[in-house]
Amino acid sequence: MTKEAKNIRKTKILKGLEKAYEKMLEFKKEKNSEIVIIRENKIVKVKP
Repeated sequence: MTKEAKNIRKTKILKGLEKAYEKMLEFKKEKNSEIVIIRENKIVKVKP
């Protein structure tokens, strides 16, 4: 696999991850549920 093909694949993966994150946020807002994140090495629940 060439460097160019790797870069294209990487770009597609990152775009897919961004879309998935946006969909998750929409779903969490719709269901009014919390998002679990790590902040300063502690697990924190945040309302969207």
